[in-house]
Formats: sequence, structure tokens, C-alpha cells
Amino acid sequence: MEDELPEATIRPAVVEDADAIARVHLASWREAYQEVVPPEQLAAADESERAQRWRETIEGRHGSVLVADLDGDIVGFAHVGHSRDEDAGFGTQEIYAIYLEPSAWGRGVARELMRSLLGGLPDNAPVTLWALADNERARHFYRRHGFSPDGVERMETAGDRSYLEVRYRRN
Repeated sequence: MEDELPEATIRPAVVEDADAIARVHLASWREAYQEVVPPEQLAAADESERAQRWRETIEGRHGSVLVADLDGDIVGFAHVGHSRDEDAGFGTQEIYAIYLEPSAWGRGVARELMRSLLGGLPDNAPVTLWALADNERARHFYRRHGFSPDGVERMETAGDRSYLEVRYRRN
């Protein structure tokens, strides 16, 4: 395991964090999916557009967004809210996103972010998330935090390609 970073502060995101969240989102996405998603598709993602979407999410209080703040530098974030799945039972929460700056991978920040996120949910609330079937690093991380595949899969299309996603659940 790599060296642990100094402890990050996990806190609710504010609108002023949107640019940093977008930067982390795209840097992580580009690194994690470089073997899965075509390079031109990864390169085409627009950081300013992504930042605007994060501003709208935070301002509109669409779920809860947490950030991992390391001495004023946002190195990760997580977004959770009510499940969007048709078959979700009452009270089921969904982790929409959890991403870290690649330089922070393997250094304990994601673990603290996940613990804070889960600790802020109602007691015993079921939680789901979706992971690309080909993203073994993420799937391993989710399993370590008590999630397991629940047998539901879907195909997501991005650009001209389709990707298999697997739903994970933690009760």
C-alpha cells in the first residue's frame, strides 16, 4: 500500500468547490477508464461544462455532495441521494459518484470519504451504486466496504459504445 496522505477533512461541498470537483471528476475518470473508454471520448469531456453541472447540483441540493479537502485542495468527492432505480424500495439511497484525484488513490482518502458518506445516511438504509463491470479497482473497493453485486446489470451507452454496469448493494 502506498503511503497515507495527511488526513483529509471530509465536509459538505459548497458551490465554490464545483470547479475543483469537476477537475477531480475528469482526472479520475480519465485515469480509471483509459483501458475501457476510447481516448477521444475521454478527451472530449468538458471541464467547464462539468463544473456548471456540479454548481447546479450543489445549489439545487440534489442529494448530498461531500468533498475530501486536503489543506484547501479538493482531492476527492462523493455524491449520494435517493435511488433512481425503479425497483428501489422506500428509503434506498444511491451513491451516484465517488471519485478521487489519481495521486490520492491507495492512500486512505477514499476509505475516509466512504465512511463519512455511509455514516451520514439513515441507520440501516439500503445503499446501492453502479460500477462498470470492467473497473475491477472500483469493484474491489466497494466489496471491501460491504457492498456486493445484487444480480442487476444494465448497459449504458456513451458515445458510440455500450458498457456493462453492475449494481452493488449494501443493506
